[in-house]
Amino acid sequence: MLITKPSDIKPSEITSKSVYLSRRNFLKTSINTGIAGSVASSGILMSGNAQAAKLDNIQKSPYSTIGEDLTDYDSITTYNNFYEFGTNKEDPAKYSGQFNPKPWSIQVDGECNKPGEIGLEDLIKPHTLEERIYRLRCVEAWSMVIPWVGIPLGDILKRFEPTANAKYVAFSTIFRPDEMPGQRSRVLRWPYLEGLRIDEAMHPLSILSVGLYGEELLNQSGAPIRLVVPWKYGYKSIKSIVKISFVEKQPRTAWNDSAPNEYGFYSNVNPNRNHPRWSQKKERRIGEFLKRETLMFNGYANQVASLYEGMNLLKNH
Repeated sequence: MLITKPSDIKPSEITSKSVYLSRRNFLKTSINTGIAGSVASSGILMSGNAQAAKLDNIQKSPYSTIGEDLTDYDSITTYNNFYEFGTNKEDPAKYSGQFNPKPWSIQVDGECNKPGEIGLEDLIKPHTLEERIYRLRCVEAWSMVIPWVGIPLGDILKRFEPTANAKYVAFSTIFRPDEMPGQRSRVLRWPYLEGLRIDEAMHPLSILSVGLYGEELLNQSGAPIRLVVPWKYGYKSIKSIVKISFVEKQPRTAWNDSAPNEYGFYSNVNPNRNHPRWSQKKERRIGEFLKRETLMFNGYANQVASLYEGMNLLKNH
């Protein structure tokens, strides 16, 4: 499989924690410190959504992680996985410039009383945007701390009145190979699919994000709307969502389809269950040089462990 654990993250792939304050300052600082050459020449900062709109009326959330330094904006938006644009970390920022996330609508169907198609603005409008500072743990054993802006997923799902038959929630990303060059490859079966058990989806930590650092999501970060489930590995957080389905049976998911022995449906962060090809006990936080211990459920065990009572967490991965 193409998901691999990097043995080291190169210093050139990590930017200063202060550079998110200004992209222009980032370029200036990078040139002065001699690290901008490879970044500027690759076009990472010159493609994708070069400018993101500010989001207004954002409230702080009591669910935010506290006491940890945020990963800087440019590291978040230039080092990530979004295979629809390519398999290298810099590919999403480099090749997402042709993707157009506006206008946008989401189809809701399945086991619910109010199915239909809804525009993104109408989906967001009744809700208060919240800043949720969450840890992000990649299955590849690197991590970040990201100030997402979003809406509790459960609050949105309740509007469509799921029935008692809705045991799971399935998500699908958009399929536009003309705008998303990675979708022309066979690295995964497109479109990208993900799913949660209904109680996971309704949990107050699960959100649909429409921004980070107080701005709209950039193309490479999953514009215009993506899932964020902080106690699960990052690949569960499907990007550029166009369909949400309430279903009775466990839905297909992209990586579980591709390699079921390596990527389970639940995909909870679990330092006690190693990936078949590498350990999950430690992680490298982007911006740091020393590895740190990985926390059970990514540090959210107090909030979510009760969801999995009676389950064998080594078997049901």
